[in-house]
Amino acid sequence: MAELVSAARQQALARLDPVSGPDWPGVRSFCTTRAGGVSQGPYASLNLGVKAGDDPGAVAENRRRLRQALPGEPLWLAQVHGARVLDADGPIEDRQADAAVTAVPDRVLAVMSADCLPVVICDAQARVLGAAHAGWRGLAAGVLENTVAALRRRQPGAQHWRAWVGPGIGPQAFEVGEEVRQAFLDTQAQAEAAFFPARAPGKWWADLYALARMRLAAAGVQEIHIAQRCTASEPQVFFSHRRDRGVTGRQAVLAWLTGTGAG
Repeated sequence: MAELVSAARQQALARLDPVSGPDWPGVRSFCTTRAGGVSQGPYASLNLGVKAGDDPGAVAENRRRLRQALPGEPLWLAQVHGARVLDADGPIEDRQADAAVTAVPDRVLAVMSADCLPVVICDAQARVLGAAHAGWRGLAAGVLENTVAALRRRQPGAQHWRAWVGPGIGPQAFEVGEEVRQAFLDTQAQAEAAFFPARAPGKWWADLYALARMRLAAAGVQEIHIAQRCTASEPQVFFSHRRDRGVTGRQAVLAWLTGTGAG
């Protein structure tokens, strides 16, 4: 029966044509794309965001199709571009958070995005797992550092940490003002290397991937994998809030522990 369930999940996953995360023992992760859903127009086709403006019935069907590829119901957060981390294994009264952690196998963490960075973090033995939604506000506020700290509290003996930074907006497409640059320089001087002058005075191209790498490394994450896929530059594959001027869907990164880690 377990083999039949696994085969069914694999078939459901293949229909979604996702971007796979790293092949880590004890962890499964992937990022959905626009493929495999029923939404129409700017939300075509696998929009997973209930507040994006799409038909609620279409979003419900899209989430049902996604659920068929997962071992459990995803923990959907009420993301607010902040730095709060939710303990997915305890009582959940308030889902207003931008990250979650778990130590329970098959508990599926989910973060939605449409340019912001989705980040998966775990220890090398796959005993604890975290998933974070990291746009520039969340990055500057410390959502990644808070997620790593929450994981360390759950597994204080872990010596090696891994992170996967999934698809997000690339530096060639993310133009920001001086206030964004300064928000990072105020807490991390080396962040200056992640900003490049844009065409207009006072404007900068921001490399969110580089900023995430800096902050993860500073938090003690030794192994960092970057997807290097720009959501704004691949309109057939990803939703992008900036490219589509706010009228767009949401993709999601899903991650869970399998209970078969390195021990």
